[in-house]
Amino acid sequence: MSLHDPDHAAAIAALDLFDGLPATALAEVCARAHIRALAHGARTFDQGEPVERAHVLLSGAVRIAQAGSDGGEVVLRFIGPGEIFGSVAIFTDRRYPADGIAMTESVEVSWDHAVWHGLIERHPRIALNLIGIVGHRLAELQDRVREMATQRTDRRIANTLLRLARQAGRPTRNGTEIGFPLRRKDIADIAGTTLYTVSRTLNAWERDGLIAGRRRLTLISMAGIEQIAAG
Repeated sequence: MSLHDPDHAAAIAALDLFDGLPATALAEVCARAHIRALAHGARTFDQGEPVERAHVLLSGAVRIAQAGSDGGEVVLRFIGPGEIFGSVAIFTDRRYPADGIAMTESVEVSWDHAVWHGLIERHPRIALNLIGIVGHRLAELQDRVREMATQRTDRRIANTLLRLARQAGRPTRNGTEIGFPLRRKDIADIAGTTLYTVSRTLNAWERDGLIAGRRRLTLISMAGIEQIAAG
């Protein structure tokens, strides 16, 4: 795949990460980038391996999952188009803290870590944008911790669905479809509860006409889910 494709170059230029960069800087960013297609189920990186590149997703979806000492896997985050991932560790211990797994056919763009450092040094606007992105994710993580400490499970599940809808929702004639092919275990991991509780809760909401679908979940009544989230 080539960055000579004007669609790919335009997609990179539109990323929040490069907001405010002049045309000359964007041209350098594109010239130093590497683009590749990811098949469904492909691993873009593995937990514990050295960080070699900074990644941004152009299309598709990637699941970030961490394995524990008992061999169990916990989903930490879903990555949608336009989002940076697997890159913060470049500035910490230089090891990927989790696995990155393509949930659908996807396209990512990446930069070698040395190139990435050079781009940031020459174009500090990238660093400012990156700080804003990381800060937003930190605030989201703080919200999730607070929810797990203070909210009932139905409210946490509702807040998880609303967060995913804001991140990757697309309007359909039936409601807002979440653009990730979700397993119910994924929702349980993000909401901090059990698979049984998520299945029971979503089945009840489906009977009530609030949601529909399985792997591609649609929020039929956004207002209804918001009411549950608000308690």
